[in-house]
Amino acid sequence: MKSIINIKVKNKENNLRIDILLSNQDNKLSRSRVKSLILDNKLKINNIIVKDPSKKIKLNDEIYFEISEPKKETIEPFKYLLDIAYEDKDLIVINKSAGISMHPGPGNYNNTIVNALMNYDSKNLSNIGNELRPGIVHRIDKDTSGLIVIAKNNISHENLSKQFSDHSITRVYQALVWGKIRPQSGKIETFIKRSSRNRQMMEVSTKNGKSAITNYKTLEIFENEKIPIFSLVECKLETGRTHQIRVHLSYKGNNILGDKKYKKKFKKFVNIDSELEKSIIALNRQFLHAKTIGFNHPKSNARLEFTSKLPSDLEQILKKLRKIKQ
Repeated sequence: MKSIINIKVKNKENNLRIDILLSNQDNKLSRSRVKSLILDNKLKINNIIVKDPSKKIKLNDEIYFEISEPKKETIEPFKYLLDIAYEDKDLIVINKSAGISMHPGPGNYNNTIVNALMNYDSKNLSNIGNELRPGIVHRIDKDTSGLIVIAKNNISHENLSKQFSDHSITRVYQALVWGKIRPQSGKIETFIKRSSRNRQMMEVSTKNGKSAITNYKTLEIFENEKIPIFSLVECKLETGRTHQIRVHLSYKGNNILGDKKYKKKFKKFVNIDSELEKSIIALNRQFLHAKTIGFNHPKSNARLEFTSKLPSDLEQILKKLRKIKQ
């Protein structure tokens, strides 16, 4: 099922943002839903596809906008045990394991968090985002573990999305990186854009891209004759760009242990503890965990904050490092 908005811009609508114009056409159509559809190539202005929700329209512009209904029924349920940290009628906070993607996409349409949510409770998920992402307000990478919040209705989705947009959400990660970060605490503030060499990767830019801010501090340093230098780092996000922490730490020269995209070339270390070396080689994910998430409840406005422990595969590496460090 789909509907079409087909209009010609009038004088009173001249210079209006296209997302505002379209959301005003139907009181059931939120700006978040409009934005999602625009990014999904559903908008044409003067018969040209436009992917900028903030574009200003001009008098006599011809607008063609396709509103397709979310197809939650096409998403196959996935029998997967969700680790639920909190749930009420408006939202779910999930402690995601590494190794599972957030939503269906090329190469994997069945074994994702969204498929698991469809199996868990398909009738109570927001539907204002992308058709393959019911309930998804934000994402963390497949091989990153930790806390995510899921919207169970559109009001919650709108409210939480605005909090993310306003940067009022608390998001704290822990990462184990190679070497020592200099200085040991600070702020990384750059632009991040898609890599021109590899479209699946992101990179720091000095001139264009999206503004990205990561606050970090060193929690612990591991260094002696039996181990290479590692630092346990806490990162607090002000923005949430794709691969932000991974890109920013790589930019500082301190790649995250186990990161296959933004990796440090592994070399044979002399005199390294054999058990530690086996653990480093065997780690099949990046040592990055979304430890804390905090936000205002979309209905009550009460501040909620949740914290999760490091998963056992990451905790075991820290235990070995601490033991060797003694």
